[in-house]
Amino acid sequence: MTPAPTITVSPIPQFDAPDEPLTAALHRAITDHGERVAADFLGATITYRELGEQVARGAAALVALGVQPGDRVAIALPNCTQHLAAFYAVLRIGAVVVEHNPTYSADELAHQLADSGATVALVWTKAVPAVLEARERTALRHVVAVDLAHDLPLSKRLALRLPVAKARRTAAAMRGPVPAEIPLWHRLVAAANPLPANHPQPAPSDVALLQYTGGTTGTPKAAVLTHASLVANAEQGHLWTQHRRGQETVYGVLPFFHAFGLTLCLSYSTRIAATLVVFPSFDPALVLAAQRRRPGTFIPAVPPMLDRLVTAAEKSGVSLHSFTHAISGAMALPPATARRWEAATGGLVVEGYGMTETSPVALGNPFDASRRPGALGVPFPGTEVRVVSQTDVTLDVAPGEPGELLVRGPQVFAGYWQRPDETAQQLLPDGWLRTGDVVRVDDDGFVLLVDRIKEMIVTGGFKVYPSQVEDHLRDMPGVQDVAVVGVPGGDLGESVVAALVLRDGHDVDLAAVREWCGRKVARYAVPRRIVVLPDLPRSQVGKVLRRVVRDQVLALPAA
Repeated sequence: MTPAPTITVSPIPQFDAPDEPLTAALHRAITDHGERVAADFLGATITYRELGEQVARGAAALVALGVQPGDRVAIALPNCTQHLAAFYAVLRIGAVVVEHNPTYSADELAHQLADSGATVALVWTKAVPAVLEARERTALRHVVAVDLAHDLPLSKRLALRLPVAKARRTAAAMRGPVPAEIPLWHRLVAAANPLPANHPQPAPSDVALLQYTGGTTGTPKAAVLTHASLVANAEQGHLWTQHRRGQETVYGVLPFFHAFGLTLCLSYSTRIAATLVVFPSFDPALVLAAQRRRPGTFIPAVPPMLDRLVTAAEKSGVSLHSFTHAISGAMALPPATARRWEAATGGLVVEGYGMTETSPVALGNPFDASRRPGALGVPFPGTEVRVVSQTDVTLDVAPGEPGELLVRGPQVFAGYWQRPDETAQQLLPDGWLRTGDVVRVDDDGFVLLVDRIKEMIVTGGFKVYPSQVEDHLRDMPGVQDVAVVGVPGGDLGESVVAALVLRDGHDVDLAAVREWCGRKVARYAVPRRIVVLPDLPRSQVGKVLRRVVRDQVLALPAA
């Protein structure tokens, strides 16, 4: 007889996911807080009532371009007010948003655009050339350019025209040349009549978003996220933070085209009728300028962002004490970073865990004294987790032992777009999602990350988890950052290599690394080679790309 699975349930198990589309939260915010500032983009503001008007006109403009319910509309934009409005305009007519990194190459965009079957693309002016180059390989009927400068305050827009070097540099960074035949989004919106209020709304079960993922381990594939799963995750976050509706100010420093930024900044802000302070990219100087103008209360970020903000605030004398809550994700939150942030703000910072396939948050640390920097946390409201054998997902591991994390909850995705085989591998018939992460659960119920299954190194028949070696090496004098990877190692199978970023003025050799590691890690996990890199490649949200590090190591001479 198979033993009953060991299931860890959220400390807030009772959770009734709202039965509504993602657009319902925007409608409530307009009704209840219409004159509240919805977005602040470098000082230019828009109220919820004005945002609703833009969404209604944008939706009508999309209908005029032939967009029907279920059609995919690509958005390739940095963070800006028009990104926020376009996102909800697409959803309002029952179409599907497909988010893209606007800095991708033509080939990268071509793959995603062709895969999704998008018929319309709303594209940053600087990305228009890449999309046009890719267009012949896609189903695109219309490409519409979005000018970021249009979202600036009037004074800053006028300043871009000044015949001075600084203005020319700023203008070149914000906008690019657009062929005459390509329409501008803000002009289409201004010319459209608002979509009638009685236009059919999307259903909660409808697909809202295709979010590409898996780029660090293979060809990117689109996670299918419904209105219901995205609404559930935003509401789970609200229960977790206990934020006040209509009173918070959220700092949008994470890119909206990434699952972390899209939910924690864009949709969550609307759910609680917050003011979203929008940044086109992460720049501590811009963030501190906004902090002087419109102090924030909540910031979702990655640890390096928090560190850089504290350093910049200390140098400039800007207070961060308005921030009561911060949530960190995409990588482990170092205890030192947590201490710095909490000392600088007087507020709390907690670590969360998730993936695109969970909309994206599945676990989090409580916003109270029980928080544990370095731990993934405990299940989100209405979420269950299991830890199972890495070779047989039907077998639960013993308490405290490492195993693969499985997640089940209302925020779990519907599968991969047009990839039934990969969906079946990841999403089990009973609703459990295989995360591919190795974890263990401690005696207090906190989930601790061991490593990614796909990034585990097998050397001489032994399993080496890179994160455990990296955590030890980061404490080594002279080491600023590290990534541990496996490369072909002859009879060993794989050889452990440490890619180091050194602190200024320091030198570290292999003998020192091996001696340092030999004190804490198993002999087979001690690096057999080191390489020194000027920096580590990272994703848009700061996660180290071990696959890219491995490629860099393989390209170097073996000596």
